[in-house]
Amino acid sequence: MKSFDLRLTAAIAAGKLAGFASRSLHAGGGTNLPGSIARRVHATTLQDLSVRLPQGIVLIAGTNGKTTTARMLAGLLSASGQRVLHNRAGANLLTGLTATALAGASLTGRPAATVGFFETDEAALPGAIAETQPRLVVLHNLFRDQLDRYGEVDTIARNWRGALETLPASATVLLNADDPAVADLGADLTCRVCFYGLEDTRHADATARHAADSQFCRRCGAPYQYRALFYAHIGQYACPVCGHQRPTPDYRLARLDLQGTMASRLFLTYPGGALELQLPLPGRYNALNALAATAAALLLDVSPAVVRGTLEQFSAAFGRLERVQTEHHSLFLALIKNPVGASETLRMLVGDTADGSVSAGQLALLIIINDRHADGTDVSWLWDAEFESLADRAGQVVVSGTRASDMAVRLKYAGVMPERMIVEPDVVAALDLALARLAPGLTLYVLPTYTAMLALRAELARRGWVRPFWQD
Repeated sequence: MKSFDLRLTAAIAAGKLAGFASRSLHAGGGTNLPGSIARRVHATTLQDLSVRLPQGIVLIAGTNGKTTTARMLAGLLSASGQRVLHNRAGANLLTGLTATALAGASLTGRPAATVGFFETDEAALPGAIAETQPRLVVLHNLFRDQLDRYGEVDTIARNWRGALETLPASATVLLNADDPAVADLGADLTCRVCFYGLEDTRHADATARHAADSQFCRRCGAPYQYRALFYAHIGQYACPVCGHQRPTPDYRLARLDLQGTMASRLFLTYPGGALELQLPLPGRYNALNALAATAAALLLDVSPAVVRGTLEQFSAAFGRLERVQTEHHSLFLALIKNPVGASETLRMLVGDTADGSVSAGQLALLIIINDRHADGTDVSWLWDAEFESLADRAGQVVVSGTRASDMAVRLKYAGVMPERMIVEPDVVAALDLALARLAPGLTLYVLPTYTAMLALRAELARRGWVRPFWQD
């Protein structure tokens, strides 16, 4: 490795200058542009900076939960004494990873961090593996999401498999045992393979959900049979024809006690021990995020005591179950972007009314649906999400965004009475309407797609209620 590389230095300088200009001109947080500029100057910028990190690179990818899981694991590594390079603002394409890497390096390419940890877009993962040669890859789940960008689940899985086959024996892959498409990626790899999974079958559904994607055996094509189905296609499965089945997890969520929209209690087991902790985040999927982060941290030699102490103080990423308290109002932001994630969020909110914290018919909602490129231009997924659960729970509902009318139609067919809905495409006006109609003591639950969430948080930041996302 060269101690000084003139072309790399030029790329870093150009990228840093672009980031400074972007922030100075209030054109953004400089989370992608610097990487794009640097890669034009020197195509191997990310690769050259990655190899200089003493403890290497960790990558995480998945359809749902990767941002929260990434923040958990980055926090665990920091608490263990590592200096962590992390794309915390969520820029997870190769340009965003490159921008993060050069922001954490000197002009000569000397890293300030000891380890790099990157959340990676599903489509970008193969390129990220090729350029960073990670020591650990964490793969969370695969669901239908933005079909116009990614294609079907099997297409992504094939691309991931090809990339994983390039990893050396010294690398480790951590896979979700409960997702058939993800678990199957570990077969016959050269590198080390470990699994994590949920064991508490009290959280299983009685019947299969129509939003399931990986329902057929990865070996022979026969339909899986489930001993326990947690949501979508996630669960404990086996093929009745060829016998292919869910692998036994090395890291297990043995017991999960949900506590409304506030928290959950987790009891985890791992090779050689067990761990109990109080997670200040709600929902089954956040418990699985914590399980994945814990498993990855233990594989990276973080102590169980650090895991417990850090996760019990964890706060969610911007827009992902983010609580915003103003002088007069309380907001709860939960990003939705595909049928499985939306359905799990709705399940959590409806559960909150069921446990008495919000009365039936009083759930106040602001739903903002955009169809821009980063959201996915195909919004047909709205019809696969289980909005029917709102029929007898929703009180006031304001719908907004570029596809506000589509959302209103979907809610009507879900059983939400039209007189309970207001359609206001403008996000700022919709926020004001929702807050004006909010009854004292109630929380406004805001369900935005990705670009809608960014627009909403920009307005919240303008009002002084939150910090800009790149400072979060």
